Amino acid sequence: MNATIADFSASFPVASARLEGFIAAHHFERPTLVIDIDRVEQQYRALAAGLGPAAIHYAVKANPADAIIDRLVDLGSRFDAASRGEIELCLSHGAHPEAISYGNTVKRASDIAFAHRAGITLFAADAAEEIVKIAEHAPGAQVYIRLLVEASGADWPLTRKFGTTRDTALALMAQARELGLRPVGLSFHVGSQTRDPAMWASTLDQVAAVWAAAEDAGFALDLLNIGGGFPAFYGDAIPHPTAYAAAVMELVTTRFPEGIRIMAEPGRGMVAEAGMIAAEVLLVAKKSEDDLHRWVYLDIGKFSGLAETMDEAIRYQFVTPHDGEATGPCILAGPSCDSADVLYEKRPVALPLALKSGDRVLIRNCGAYTSSYASVGFNGFPPLDVVVI
Repeated sequence: MNATIADFSASFPVASARLEGFIAAHHFERPTLVIDIDRVEQQYRALAAGLGPAAIHYAVKANPADAIIDRLVDLGSRFDAASRGEIELCLSHGAHPEAISYGNTVKRASDIAFAHRAGITLFAADAAEEIVKIAEHAPGAQVYIRLLVEASGADWPLTRKFGTTRDTALALMAQARELGLRPVGLSFHVGSQTRDPAMWASTLDQVAAVWAAAEDAGFALDLLNIGGGFPAFYGDAIPHPTAYAAAVMELVTTRFPEGIRIMAEPGRGMVAEAGMIAAEVLLVAKKSEDDLHRWVYLDIGKFSGLAETMDEAIRYQFVTPHDGEATGPCILAGPSCDSADVLYEKRPVALPLALKSGDRVLIRNCGAYTSSYASVGFNGFPPLDVVVI
């Protein structure tokens, strides 16, 4: 495996210059996510170059902005949809039904029926009741079974809630076949923000063992959905997206039969680095004179777009008007009256001592899982606005 680890900090100023320039030239009344749509295309092309024959199904949940869906349709991307709303969104922008997979394993029966009527033919499942629903409302559909895999070391693990074990997966394939469905393959998710492609190896070993067992049981599988996990730059060195994707594909091709269909579902890796949030400092304060940390309150928090700071899993980077001056540790918090709305406390953030209320703060590489996580207006604070340039 020859993935070249490139520290994106060297190229980051160039990548963010357009976003910073646009934000500097505009005034925003509320926290605003600015998306560079050309950067989305750049990431798509870089991932596609490494994934080779694998089909990209963009994980719409990462950022469903109309301009992103439009651009990706033009580029020939496919889509991973988790709901009727996401299916309707993709179709409304010209995506063909056969280019959309219904990848959520928990679906309303009426939404399965809607998807089937719309021409969707590929559905995920991980439970017997879901197989029954798909057979009843999408007869003859293709189904792939999502596997429960052990944690890989991802910054944002996705274990436990979705997936099933080897024996149950084989039983679900048999059930699907008996009910007239086409059990075509397996899926899994290595975990979001898996920074090193080597972390995929043990997960792929687990999946390959189930694939072999399914073939031994007489199932002619031809689809492997490797899910997401493609990382974005949050300060720690990661491979270039092409090198990363190529390294993952090398791990895949050495474990699975030649000629099968392979799907990948990048979300974060496609759009995170294309986005920057313009925010504002509302208050800088200490709880007491001898407090070692300042509290810095922003006009954006967990409920207005920064949900991924939960457990301090995703560490965003910040730009302030005082960068280059003396810094000190800060506890960073959002504006709401909920005491859970604290972003970074276990590992305080070093911010300039001169920082004060009214200062603009830029949050880098937050094009993924921000606008789609923002509440509609908790505590009366407006949802995150989105501007595409």
